[in-house]
Amino acid sequence: MSSPADHTTVIVGAGPAGLTAALGLARYRHPVIVVDSPRAPRNSASAGVHGHIGMDGVTPDEFRARAWRELSRYRTVERLEDEVDSVSTAPGGGFRITLGSGGSVESATVLLATGVLDVHPSDVDGFAECWGRSVIHCPFCLGEENAGGSWATLADNAHLAGLSAVAFRAWSEDTIAICPESMPGLDTARATARSGGGDVVTGTVRRLHHRQGALYGIELADGRILERQTLVWTPPQRQQPLVQRAADELKLTVDDAGFIGVDDSQCTSVPGLYAAGDLTSRWKQSVTASTAAGAAAADAIHTSALLSAVHQ
Repeated sequence: MSSPADHTTVIVGAGPAGLTAALGLARYRHPVIVVDSPRAPRNSASAGVHGHIGMDGVTPDEFRARAWRELSRYRTVERLEDEVDSVSTAPGGGFRITLGSGGSVESATVLLATGVLDVHPSDVDGFAECWGRSVIHCPFCLGEENAGGSWATLADNAHLAGLSAVAFRAWSEDTIAICPESMPGLDTARATARSGGGDVVTGTVRRLHHRQGALYGIELADGRILERQTLVWTPPQRQQPLVQRAADELKLTVDDAGFIGVDDSQCTSVPGLYAAGDLTSRWKQSVTASTAAGAAAADAIHTSALLSAVHQ
């Protein structure tokens, strides 16, 4: 008769969700293999992780280093520094994980915790240098570090454009929205913004003027330069190629934006295949949300292994 300790899980990704799940499973003495990509993590441009109690302000590198130091105390956790090329069902049950180095691993359960990819603009000079510093994707994450200066936000719908002056007032009393000239509801958005002390400007961003990543001007396609110190720019996102392949080949449920569908236990539409973190939701992307999802997945995986052992 097998036990939960015979039930190996492979975790693909070593961000907050994957590392938290690994710790939870380790506490259950559950065998875990964490495949940690050697590529720089998505948040590598950030100067600090924020909003997570006990870790507020630590760098992404320090966050990961602390996590690995803690996990190194558990004998059931193995770290593989490698890429994952594919996740497929194994002939005898469970899953086969093909590694970029050419090998493969089989496991009863897989947790996808890869995060997502931000699609950065290729035609805006200065974007890369400012990203994660003075060009921010969310005020909660980096608003405090950019508070007090003049802000702009890119908006392609009237509701967001109109609300930006009010929504960002906690961090800036001088906020504008930059919108396409053809955006429906432009007059209403401008009136709403002005009523809250802000404004709406139309145009297309072409260049960001900065000093070593510190923004001071936003140049539009027509040559106008808006003096701004912070730009809120939420870029489109897409799944990691591995996740997209798995979704296509395993027929995973995804929403209209391509995010992986999961139930309350973080299980996908394929039994035994879990997903946690940013790849499951566009609007629940924070360290705290990811760690909570990783912990929930660990509990569910252990419970499933326990029930499987009991019924064998």
